[in-house]
Amino acid sequence: MSFSDEEVERYARHLVLREIGGPGQQALKAARVLLVGAGGLGAPAALYLAAAGVGRIALVDPDTVSLSNLQRQVLYGVDDLGAPKVDVAARRLAELNPHVVIEPIAERLDGANAGALVAAHDLVLDGTDDFATRFAVNAACVAAGKTLVSGAIGRWTGQVGVFAARPCYRCLVPEIPPDAETCAAVGVVGALAGVIGSMMALEAVKLIAGAGEPLAGRLMIYDALAAEVRTVRLGPDPHCPVCGEG
Repeated sequence: MSFSDEEVERYARHLVLREIGGPGQQALKAARVLLVGAGGLGAPAALYLAAAGVGRIALVDPDTVSLSNLQRQVLYGVDDLGAPKVDVAARRLAELNPHVVIEPIAERLDGANAGALVAAHDLVLDGTDDFATRFAVNAACVAAGKTLVSGAIGRWTGQVGVFAARPCYRCLVPEIPPDAETCAAVGVVGALAGVIGSMMALEAVKLIAGAGEPLAGRLMIYDALAAEVRTVRLGPDPHCPVCGEG
């Protein structure tokens, strides 16, 4: 896969990196990424995936832009209020990098459409804030053998994990927590979305380019108030309802 002179200049800082270089950038250009959620995490993740030169990015989100989104969802502005997020995002990302194909999908991902959407892509990023969608994404990824990059934020804390085969996301969260909280209910500091969304994009770039050690089987937890990061190892749950041994 060749690059135009404009692309060579655009990706110059990647091309000189030993861990990416020409082969890694070619892998990025050939990659098909499914990004579920174009909100707090999806917005910065999408910006960096497009800037990195990921060839095809499908954005799945049924929501429209609201004023409360603008505190953290950096793809949108006041002129976009009421517009479908994926349509606005697709336009902005195309302006950022016209070499990237953006597919806006103004739907909610669920058990009915997850399988087909996941199967058509090489890598999946989930930045949604409800467990039903997270469970549907995870089940589809396990069934299709696709790697999942999952992020979550709330208040001042965020986390990023990479789930490839086993353990899967349901090994970490077997059932929907009875006290599950949303950002709308408990709040979230806006810049935290940028940190965790960018980390999700970074893990995706590493996975696609074959660089470094992705967070496979590990969960990185970031405490913004304390400015502390810790990483915990995850093991497969033999009783997991998705990937367990039965």
